[in-house]
Amino acid sequence: MSPIEFTIRTARPSDAAALAEIYAHHVLHGTATFETEAPDSAEMGARLARVVDARAPWLVAAAPDGMVLGYAYVAQFRDRPAYRMTCENSIYIRDECRGQGLGAALLAALLEASTVAGFRQMIAVIGGGEPGSIALHAALGFEHIGRVRSSGRKHGRWLDTVYMQLPLGPGDSVPPEEEPI
Repeated sequence: MSPIEFTIRTARPSDAAALAEIYAHHVLHGTATFETEAPDSAEMGARLARVVDARAPWLVAAAPDGMVLGYAYVAQFRDRPAYRMTCENSIYIRDECRGQGLGAALLAALLEASTVAGFRQMIAVIGGGEPGSIALHAALGFEHIGRVRSSGRKHGRWLDTVYMQLPLGPGDSVPPEEEPI
């Protein structure tokens, strides 16, 4: 199998249908997400708009013909102001493109874009304790910080949630220029 060709770019509203298609496979067949009903393209477009409006990165890996092969984005970890500098990542790859380096490339680009956006910590909340996702995050320097056992139930079984964390930029070594209010 020859290496897959792709470029990484910022997601666009016109990508919503492709984002929904990629995510639907993971919702219906996987355990990385605990959603059980796949959102439509309008909902994915609304999710993209919320991320962009919050000035957080949402990236896609696109084939030379423009087909979206995968995506990654961050959102603030929790809604409260004190969490302003901590983000949670999400990465989803088109099923037939998994295992070809897209996830690593997207995550590496997402780390850089999230640092530029001002985040100081990135949290990976890995549904189902997916071994591939754990290995991907570990390869890029994330540390295991916890496991919540049987936190979800999907496809007739109990699923754990694994938490991993990576400091971004200066992390917590210096205070932010402005304190959250």
